[in-house]
This record gives sequence, structure tokens and C-alpha cells, in this order.
Amino acid sequence: MTLLYQEKSVTFNRFKFLLGTTDGALYTHARKLIDAGYVNTRKQFDGDKAQTEYTLTAAGRRLFEKYLGFLEHLVKKGSASK
Repeated sequence: MTLLYQEKSVTFNRFKFLLGTTDGALYTHARKLIDAGYVNTRKQFDGDKAQTEYTLTAAGRRLFEKYLGFLEHLVKKGSASK
């Protein structure tokens, strides 16, 4: 989600490289986010090779921003208690 939030779109191969994961593991995790409505896919062709590109949906972006807000709250709360 962080990569998609920062880069707007990421190809399957770039995800796989950056995360150091297998095709199967990446597909499984991506499928969960797609099924939940947080990520969209788009197939493109580079010559004769198909590439899958992933982007955040509006709901995925809102959820991630909510998550970032929660983390920020935890950091501020932790700083205030010192």
C-alpha cells in the first residue's frame, strides 16, 4: 500500500522486485486488496508481453490515509507521555 500511495501505480514485476517476494505470494496479497476494493488492476502490453499495473482506489487511498493518521496519533501520544 505504501508503494502505491507514493508512486500512484506499480507494475507486478516492480512490486515483486522491491518486495523480494514470489509471484504466488504477491498475487495472493494483491488479490485480497483487489477483492476488498482497495486496489485496481490494469493490463498493459509492452510489445508482446502483458504487464499488470496496480493503483489504489479512492477507498484504498482513504484507508491508507486513515492508517497514517492513526500512526501519527500513536507517535504523538508516545511523545507526550515521556
